[in-house]
Amino acid sequence: MKFYWSPNSRAVRIAWLLEELGEPYEPVLIDIRDPDAPRDPDFAKASPLGKVPAISHGDVHLAETAAIALYLADAFPEAGLAPGLSDPQRADYLFWMVFTPGYIEPGMAEKLGGFTPNKSQYGWGDFPSVVATLEARVAGREWLLGETFSAADVLVGSTANFMKMFGALEGNAAIDAYVERCLARPAYQRALEMNAGG
Repeated sequence: MKFYWSPNSRAVRIAWLLEELGEPYEPVLIDIRDPDAPRDPDFAKASPLGKVPAISHGDVHLAETAAIALYLADAFPEAGLAPGLSDPQRADYLFWMVFTPGYIEPGMAEKLGGFTPNKSQYGWGDFPSVVATLEARVAGREWLLGETFSAADVLVGSTANFMKMFGALEGNAAIDAYVERCLARPAYQRALEMNAGG
């Protein structure tokens, strides 16, 4: 499997997920800040918009963190990172798998961009509602699905960490504790080391 990535990007999420899976992969550095830099020819197949992360896995070429995470968690069920199709938790898992691109990221753009909140018009509601929803979910439970760590925690946990790093989230004890649990995972630490050495 080829993993197309660039340091200090959303690719760290998929690096973390790959480390959780424990499957072999080849990191392929893509200089997204230099559009003229030479690129692996399979990268264009995986990422038509030229964005990282992306993967090539056999005949599968795929970009976008949520799509990649959904694919990988199902492609390697032995890792136990996704409830099966008949598991009652599957629907809950799917909601949290798309919570990052569907709610957190646009909510962060609202917050950091200084947009006027418009809860009735924005698909994500507003940033305070996004934070309140996440806080209610992680308060009193270890992971998003309860005691079971899943690929949803990779997406949401890494993004909650980004919110803290960018100053979009301050003084929220429940989310802070959740982020600390995520950061304590050895696979996340390995992904962060890869990012730092990138």
